[in-house]
Formats: sequence, C-alpha cells, structure tokens
Amino acid sequence: MTNMDAEKGFVSGTISGYAASSSTEKTWLVFQALGNIAFAYSFSMILIEIQDTLKSPPSENKTMKKASLLGIAVTTSYYMSVGCIGYAALGNDAPGDLLTGFGFHNPYWLIDIGNICIAVHLIGAYQVFCQPLFAFIEAWAVQKWPKSEVINHDYRIPLPFSKTFKLNLFKLLWRAAFVVFTTIVAMLLPFFNDIVGLLGALGFWPLTVYYPISMHISQTGLKKWTRKWVALQALNMGCLLISFVAALGSVAGIVIDLKKYAPFQMG
Repeated sequence: MTNMDAEKGFVSGTISGYAASSSTEKTWLVFQALGNIAFAYSFSMILIEIQDTLKSPPSENKTMKKASLLGIAVTTSYYMSVGCIGYAALGNDAPGDLLTGFGFHNPYWLIDIGNICIAVHLIGAYQVFCQPLFAFIEAWAVQKWPKSEVINHDYRIPLPFSKTFKLNLFKLLWRAAFVVFTTIVAMLLPFFNDIVGLLGALGFWPLTVYYPISMHISQTGLKKWTRKWVALQALNMGCLLISFVAALGSVAGIVIDLKKYAPFQMG
C-alpha cells in the first residue's frame, strides 16, 4: 500500500512495508509483528476464570462462545482500523504507540483524553489479569506455611458507614511488591512493540491453542491419527512455530533497542 501525503507532497509509505536496513532486520520485524497480532488473544488467560463465574442456564460454554465471537470481531475491527489509518496517515513513520509516538502533542485535550481512557482501561485490566496469579500464589503460601500468622491472619478494621474491612499483611506486602516490580520492569524496558510482541508470543500458543485443543481431545476421546486429530495437531504445531518465531523477533528487537537506550532518560 502506498500513501500520498497531501500536506507534505510525497509518498510516505511503500508497497513492501517498513524499509529495514537489512533482510535480517526485516525478518525480525516480521516475526515481531506476528507476536503483536498474537497479543490480541491475551484474553485467553482469564477466559476460564470468567466462564467459572457465569450463571446457567444458558450453559456457560454457549455464553462464552457468543462473547468470544463478538469480542474478537470488535477487537479485530478496531485493530485493523487503527493499523490501516495509522499507516495511511504516517506511512513507514507510523509509531507503535499512536498516542505518544507522533512527535507532537496537538491538540492537547484530545491526546490527554486518549491517554486517560487508556489509563482507566489498563488499571482495570491489570487487576483482572493479576487475580488468577494472586490467588495461585496466596493459596500456595497458605499450603506451604499453614501456621504462619502473617499469611493466615486477617486483621479486621472497622470502617464508618461500611462493613468491617479484612486486612491480610501477606496479601498487602506481596501484591504491593509485585506491582512495584512490574512497574520498574516496565520503566526499564519501555519498548512498546517489542514487549507486546514478546507477551503475545509467550501467551498465545499455550493458552489460546494448546490448552483448548488438549481439553477438546480429552473430553471427546478423540482417537490418534484420525483426520480430525491430525488436523488439530497440525494447527497446534503451526501455532507453536508462530509463537517461537514471534518470541525470537521480539527478543531480537529488545536486544537491538537496549544497545541505544539509557534507562530512565527521555530521548
């Protein structure tokens, strides 16, 4: 796709996409892009948790199937529109983060509203995505140290005009430490496309492909080497390959960016 920028008066896009300095860099960027696409399926890690909270009838699997189809359709439409519009407007200079990568900040109010919406969205999403990890670690700690006062004792704090609040020191300290750790890592590695690609690569195959396929084969008692079994395993291995090359591309991108990056500095 090419784009004639009416304001600048020259073509800012190319038919072959981003002009890399070498074929190797181009390959890494293609692999990284696969990881960015795979990141769209990151909801898979909380899909079972959400399904477990649904009431029936109708059956949970039917409700989640409709919700997944609708959610994926909306997400795909949104991602495609943002990608196409961004490339149409900026060509090869289109940044990974459209709100912060333009190089200008006008109109301020529009950029600020967009960033506020993203902050609200990510704060809620962070809480939802962390709950399974919190529950796993806390259950493991209770089982590991059943007599620990710090881990097992809840302090009741009375609140005005509300019910008594239960405070657990272990939950408070461990969750706060986890948030601080992830925040520091995010500040040390502010490479938007690279990190998104890596997270997408790590979560795509095991949670979106392998786990559902294994559950389906086990539940239906599908026999080995049948046509359907072979097709599912081919899909499984193909998606594993995609995750592998996407992870390679993202790690390569992080390594390249680290060579010219100074932590905690604007630039």
